[in-house]
Amino acid sequence: MSNTYSQIYVQVVFAVQFRKALIKEPWKESLYAYIIGIVNNNKSKVLVINGVEDHIHILIGLSPDIPLSMLVKDIKQSSSKWINQHIHKGKSVFRWQSGFAAFSYGRSGIEAVANYIRNQEEHHKRTSTRQEQIIFLKAFNVDFDERYIFKEPE
Repeated sequence: MSNTYSQIYVQVVFAVQFRKALIKEPWKESLYAYIIGIVNNNKSKVLVINGVEDHIHILIGLSPDIPLSMLVKDIKQSSSKWINQHIHKGKSVFRWQSGFAAFSYGRSGIEAVANYIRNQEEHHKRTSTRQEQIIFLKAFNVDFDERYIFKEPE
């Protein structure tokens, strides 16, 4: 086969450092547009992006040429730099928490996860960010230590 064909869908979730509510409504759409540009520059595609004040979800059609950890590192580094330069006028006050969660989906699950991401604001009226993370980890059978859910390792 002379070409590479793939269909890799991944939901990526990461939080503001210490889960601070720093993502504000007046500029969050600009942040999302900036992140979409980063993903596009990495040969991948954002299907849906949304979040709340302390974390975001991104459903990505991932290129097989790009390691997921490198893509997320680029998203987090570039977007935090953008926030600090453009929103906080050069002050280094915004940082993403280290680490991220990633969950893969087949084509049949894309619409459900996309709707879930679109409705983050409504969802988080009932469920905390920490509860949401634990629900995902359990649903996907991911081993984890609750001491480190949204906490920086010592």
